[in-house]
Amino acid sequence: MKIKAVISNNRKRAFEVSTMRGDLTFPYSKVEPRPGPRDSLVDVYVDEELGREGFTFRLASGREGSVHVDQVLEYNRDPAHMRDLLLYRLTLEAGKRVDESSLSKREIIRRLGTSPAQFYRLLDQTNYRKSMDKLLELLQVLDCEIDLVVRCRGPVAAGP
Repeated sequence: MKIKAVISNNRKRAFEVSTMRGDLTFPYSKVEPRPGPRDSLVDVYVDEELGREGFTFRLASGREGSVHVDQVLEYNRDPAHMRDLLLYRLTLEAGKRVDESSLSKREIIRRLGTSPAQFYRLLDQTNYRKSMDKLLELLQVLDCEIDLVVRCRGPVAAGP
């Protein structure tokens, strides 16, 4: 995802990042080198060398750091990014299980009721257009048990 613009907000001690999906913040405390009172932020810009998928900042000392848009999306728990991350992890696990399986790839394809091309698209880590359902079906064919665990990340806010 491309970044449209980035500005620093010293009052909030965060970068304000504008993307195609909306505006997000990213705190100074999550970057390295970290801006501070003794080494203040002097410049921040969308970095063309990162394909506009990140930004670079410079401190008064001359030290520089860069942040990729994926770090910003993960910090903000962007739902689409979190889905892609889950899909990526499931794909890695499916690939590992296919390699370890005693079933031939032809047998796995037959049990899935799909084509070889679709099977290999399922195992492609860069393909984010695949169905989560088909990946879960693949893991079932490989005799994997899948548990979904939902945990709270912190204290739950009190309701109205």
